[in-house]
Amino acid sequence: MTDQTSALTITDTTANPAPLGLLGFGMTTILLNLHNAGFFPLDTMILGMGIFIGGLAQVMAGAMEWKKRNTFGTTAFTLYGFFWLSLVALLVLPKLGLGEASSPYAMGWYLSVWGLFTACMFIGTLKLSRALQTVFLSLTVLFFLLAYADFTGGCKTLAGYEGIFCGLSAFYTAIAQILNEVYGRKVLPL
Repeated sequence: MTDQTSALTITDTTANPAPLGLLGFGMTTILLNLHNAGFFPLDTMILGMGIFIGGLAQVMAGAMEWKKRNTFGTTAFTLYGFFWLSLVALLVLPKLGLGEASSPYAMGWYLSVWGLFTACMFIGTLKLSRALQTVFLSLTVLFFLLAYADFTGGCKTLAGYEGIFCGLSAFYTAIAQILNEVYGRKVLPL
């Protein structure tokens, strides 16, 4: 009698969730930093984007990355999604009478911790594409510029322009992934 074994191969046919997360991050980052650069005030447009696009869309992308067993993508999208939700909470909760507004000093530390996390994630991108390296390096710089502005009482205008660049780099990376997949060839370099 022969022992027959069969192997079951499961092929992942799910879509790439990274463009969703990158666009959620990129579009929200562009809009918030247009505010930081002085183009318009902080208003409900930015807060709404922070909750739904920067927040929930990225958390969803993180959950989809988990299904693909991508620890980097899961961690990045889930945490940055919750960054946006926490940032909106820090801005809105005091206006609802649900706590004191954070001091600039406290916000400086909040942004510094996010800068530290992002710098660590940047190290992970050294094994990934140049486009992702650009996103994470520019985001690291952005967090530290914003923290510096809060610690010193300085102007956030420079950080705003750098943040616009950061958001555009994420937007580009997402569109490049989408178009390269749709056309089945390199349309835009990553």
